[in-house]
Amino acid sequence: MLYEINEKAIKLENEGKKIIKLNIGDPDLETPPEIVEAAYEAMKKGKTKYASAYGEKKLREKLAAMHGVSADNVVVTPGSKWGVFATMFLLLRGGGNVVTPTPYWTAYELTAKTLGAETRLLKTELDDKWRIDLEAFERLIDGNTRMIILNNPNNPTSNVIDPKVLDGVVQIANAKKIPILSDEVYGTISFVKTKSILEYSGNHVMITGFSKMFTMTGWRIGYVVASKELIDKIAKLNQITITNVPVFIQDAALTALGMHEQLTKGIKMEYQERANMACKILAKAGLEFTAPDAPFYVFPRRRGLDSERFALDLLDKGVAVAPGTSFGDYREHFRISLTAPRSDIETALNRICEAVR
Repeated sequence: MLYEINEKAIKLENEGKKIIKLNIGDPDLETPPEIVEAAYEAMKKGKTKYASAYGEKKLREKLAAMHGVSADNVVVTPGSKWGVFATMFLLLRGGGNVVTPTPYWTAYELTAKTLGAETRLLKTELDDKWRIDLEAFERLIDGNTRMIILNNPNNPTSNVIDPKVLDGVVQIANAKKIPILSDEVYGTISFVKTKSILEYSGNHVMITGFSKMFTMTGWRIGYVVASKELIDKIAKLNQITITNVPVFIQDAALTALGMHEQLTKGIKMEYQERANMACKILAKAGLEFTAPDAPFYVFPRRRGLDSERFALDLLDKGVAVAPGTSFGDYREHFRISLTAPRSDIETALNRICEAVR
């Protein structure tokens, strides 16, 4: 349904209708010009050839230093999505099952299904502030469980997992010797402190990227931090598929990291202000939600709502949102992505509030 909404929004735009697209997490902010210039300079210097499937040494060393690991524990990927797919491909081939809480990014389940693996879902609820029930979570795990997937901060709720709950999940995983794939793509621009899986012992995997952190979605660059054994396998997979992330893009990413604090501070501030605005407007309309801990999403609920019908009807009012069923069994919820100019967001939120009255 998520993709159906997006395709219909594009069709309406092509017909000349203005659609405020709050259905996808593609930041409207431009890539900082320093990053663009770095890529351009790299291309002018001839950095347009094949290169290492692991990623450029300088970039891997910089990332390793940031995370307190060796460069041997880092591989550069074409976006964090490929990092997720590659990790799942290598660890889930041949079956087994994967356990993950919902609401969730459905690409996890779709990938698992493609690989012949079962996905076991633990439903969390708004009324409990999306808290993971550790006992229920552990009951989903059996001898065929090959992986646990966490998305922290979460898409679509923008909720950060409570550190004590995360401690509990890791304790369960370590006791059962099950690796955790931690998708932390929103972590570096979180509004609150977010504990990384890399702060724990265990054979776990952290995946993130530059898309959200530096508004570089179309550049397609991310990375995986894991054991050297898994990193070597992902690099081999890169070799027979994507070959390597273009070197000029890696040079741009290295420049971005050199300006990390300066650039992410402004990005976080903008999205925090958008979140505050959204919370005020949605609360006045009586919608239920948790305030975002991170960009870019709000996941409100209106009891009795059919979010699929609501999302389709809302397109006629010039606004696109994602129905809650795209993220699990959440028909009364819908996801708003705060990735449009602030004035457009305000207009769209007011139309949403009118539509749910």
